[in-house]
Amino acid sequence: MSSSYELFIMPTCPYCQKVLRFMEAHGIELPLRDISIDPAAREHLIEVGGKAQVPCLFIDGAPMYESDDIIAHLRRHAVKA
Repeated sequence: MSSSYELFIMPTCPYCQKVLRFMEAHGIELPLRDISIDPAAREHLIEVGGKAQVPCLFIDGAPMYESDDIIAHLRRHAVKA
């Protein structure tokens, strides 16, 4: 992975858990920002993306929402064959 990644999550979010399970199953480790305990992460998420929706994968600073889209991106770019 040559891009810069950061995943914004809330542990209680089922869609976040879906992404995290995929990452665990494929040995993918990314920096995680939990917006439920990190006010600065929540503010950054709203500032950049305009909403506090999680999961949100920042790819080189650009937000990507929707768990299925995030998993598809990680499958293409982060899963080792």
